[in-house]
Amino acid sequence: MGFNFKGCDRGQGFLMPPNIRDWIPEGDLVWFVIDAVEGMDLSSFYARYRPDGWGNAAYDPAMMVSLLIYAYCLGERSSRKIERLCERDIAFRVICANHVPDHATIARFRQNNERGLEKLFCEVLRLCAEAGLLKVGLLALDGTKIRARASLEANRTYDYLREEVRGWLVEAEETDASEDRLWGTDGRGDELPPELRRSEDRRRRIKECWSVLTGKPARRRKKGGGGWASARRRRGGRGRRSAGASPSPPRRSGPRKRGRSRPTSPTPTAGS
Repeated sequence: MGFNFKGCDRGQGFLMPPNIRDWIPEGDLVWFVIDAVEGMDLSSFYARYRPDGWGNAAYDPAMMVSLLIYAYCLGERSSRKIERLCERDIAFRVICANHVPDHATIARFRQNNERGLEKLFCEVLRLCAEAGLLKVGLLALDGTKIRARASLEANRTYDYLREEVRGWLVEAEETDASEDRLWGTDGRGDELPPELRRSEDRRRRIKECWSVLTGKPARRRKKGGGGWASARRRRGGRGRRSAGASPSPPRRSGPRKRGRSRPTSPTPTAGS
């Protein structure tokens, strides 16, 4: 009788087209961010693009703004980590509609729109504060969860939020610059080596590694043997003597056994 396991077929396609709105509960923070950005004036962001549609297709500025706001509010500043989240995190995939902007595109959008993002971020945070999101600790400001306190009202001023947002943008710029020096401008830091990126190459390499791990110790013992006698054989008969003294035979432990003397025939005497 066979095992009773639930199916794990990673090649099975969806029987019906998926709806990404079903991936995240309706009450999640990501929907608040998306709805808030849709209701804001983004004309300054769209002004940077050609209205005639010529050129390479670009990511919608509303999507990019929502992506950065959501990531920064959760405390994530690295453009590389944001790119990785766009691949693996459901909420980020919902924001990007299953697109995955690379880290260079994310960093460039932030750099080109830094002043507009600063103003927009402040508006979103004020909106979050008015809606009560700061009270329940959903947003991370300055690396800590904001909780309901009596002094919270004073911290909701525009100047305070602007300083926080500026700190976010400066931290993001410094983080990206540090990772550029570490992994290069094109690298993300979590890539597999080239020989492991394709399925066929990866499976072949795994088999090769297993054969080495399981077969090398046995071949070593069979080829070289062990002990001082084999070491002396390897040192001799090869033309040039290896450096160092020849290995000495191992000493026996415990008292040495006396050898037995063989009985000899008695010496014949005269007259016998």
